[in-house]
Amino acid sequence: MKTDTGNQKYWRFGAMIATSMLVMFGLMYLNTYEWSHARWSETRFYMTFIMGAAMAVIMLSFMLGMYKNTKTNIAIFAGSAVVFVLALFLVRSQTTVQDKAWMSAMIPHHSIAILTSERAEIEDVRVRELADEIIKAQRREIKEMNWLIEDIQQNGPATTEAEANARPVPEFEGKLNPKTSVSASPRP
Repeated sequence: MKTDTGNQKYWRFGAMIATSMLVMFGLMYLNTYEWSHARWSETRFYMTFIMGAAMAVIMLSFMLGMYKNTKTNIAIFAGSAVVFVLALFLVRSQTTVQDKAWMSAMIPHHSIAILTSERAEIEDVRVRELADEIIKAQRREIKEMNWLIEDIQQNGPATTEAEANARPVPEFEGKLNPKTSVSASPRP
């Protein structure tokens, strides 16, 4: 049986972290209500790097006995810290997120609210009413964002009040899913 040399171990470690990051990025979309709501999100992308950097530090810390090159270990710890801080800055500041990117990220976020509000086992009538209002609002806002994304792609951003008035957002309605909605009527 062939064993890894020192360099091969570190390449395998890097491949393991990179593969885990790709998988985690995809897994973050599993809680969207429907697949059409899964859109590119810079914030989720940056969060993947935060998780990957943290995972690299934790995993290497647990496996230091297997990874003996002190300089490489320090480089991994330092590099992970830099990646973590940079990605955290990008998540918290949102400096790279503009109109379309913001809406593309908000659609899956709204979709999560629909999923949890619709499928939660809610007994309190008041909470059910609140959940139903959230479902309707999120569906309406997803329709608005889809319309705005298309309008901005075709016409560019409306940067003045006059441009916005010339291209008003249509009135959209958000509805409950009749198959899964529970009537929020008071109990006797």
